[in-house]
Amino acid sequence: MKKIFLLGLFLGHSILSVAQTKNYVSFQAEIANKNGDFISIQDDRKVYKKIQVNKDGVFKDTLHIKEGLYQMFDGVEYTELYLKSGYDLTLKMDAKMFDESIVYSGIGSAENNYLAQSMLSGSSFEFDKLSYLNEADFMVAIENKSKSDLAKLEGSNLDVNFVALQKNNIEGSRAGMIAYFKESKEKLKLNNTMAPGFNYVNFKGGTTKLSDLNGKYVYIDVWATWCGPCRAEIPFLKKVEEKYQNNNIAFVSISIDVDKDLEKWKKFVEEKKLGGIQLFADKNWNSDFMKSFSINSIPRFILIDPSGKVVSADAARPSSSKLQEQLDGLLK
Repeated sequence: MKKIFLLGLFLGHSILSVAQTKNYVSFQAEIANKNGDFISIQDDRKVYKKIQVNKDGVFKDTLHIKEGLYQMFDGVEYTELYLKSGYDLTLKMDAKMFDESIVYSGIGSAENNYLAQSMLSGSSFEFDKLSYLNEADFMVAIENKSKSDLAKLEGSNLDVNFVALQKNNIEGSRAGMIAYFKESKEKLKLNNTMAPGFNYVNFKGGTTKLSDLNGKYVYIDVWATWCGPCRAEIPFLKKVEEKYQNNNIAFVSISIDVDKDLEKWKKFVEEKKLGGIQLFADKNWNSDFMKSFSINSIPRFILIDPSGKVVSADAARPSSSKLQEQLDGLLK
C-alpha cells in the first residue's frame, strides 16, 4: 500500500542539470511478469514519454529530460526515478513483486536503488496504527522516523543535488503526515452521523442515489482512472466483492474523473470488468458528497450502515485484512 505524503516530491525540476558528457539518459529494463505492453515516464500527471515493452518484458530507450524526480508507471504500479543527463540505468524487476524486486545497475543506480528502498520502507510504514495514538506520542514517532531517514542520507556519497532534494522531501513528508494525522482525527467526528446523499451517473444507465441502497451496508471506493494506488486496489476489491456477494452489502465505486474523461471511465470499467455499482461523480473533487467527507486524496473508502449512518468515514482498504475482519463482524 502506498501513501503519498511527500509534499515536496516534485521539487526536483527546480534543480538545474549540470554539464554532462551526454545530454540524455539511457534507460533499459528487463521486467518479468509485466503488467502491460507500455511503461510511461511521468511527473505527477504529465507523461514525458511512453515506452513500449516487448513480449519478453524488455525495453531500451533514451530520455532527453531535466534533472529531477519522475515516476515510472506500468499501468498498475509505479515507482520513483531520479533522472539526470549522463545516467545509464539498467532495471531488473518482477512486476508480481513490484517494489520488493526492483534492482538498478549502471550509472545512477545508487540514487535509484536508494529511492526503491525508500518506497519499500514507506509502503511498510504503519501510519494507520500511528493515527490512533494521541498527538504527543504521534509526534515522537514521526520525529524518530524523520531522524532515521535523514541519517540514511548522511555520508551516503550520493549525488549532492539528489541528497538536497531528498532532505526537502523528508521534511515535506513529515509535514504531510502531521497534516494527515490531524485530518484523520477530524474524520472520526463523522462516524455515527447520517451520511450526506449523492445522485450520480451509473455505468449501467440512469443515476443512483445513496438512498436507493437503504437497508444495506454500503462500502464506497472513491477513485479515478489516473490514480495508480487506486488501480492497485482493484484486484483486492474484486476479491472482497466476490466473498460478500451474497451478504447484505453493496459495493459502490465512485469515480472523480473530470467530465471530459467520462468516456475514458466507461471504457476502463468495461475493459477491466469492474463489478459492484460503478458511479461517476458530478463536479469531481468539488462534488458535495466529496466535500462533506473532506476528500482531498484518493483512494478513499467509506462504510455506511443500513440506516444511512457512517460506520467509518475513513474505512480500511480492500488490501487490508482489517476490512474483512470488520465486515465479518458486521454481517454475521
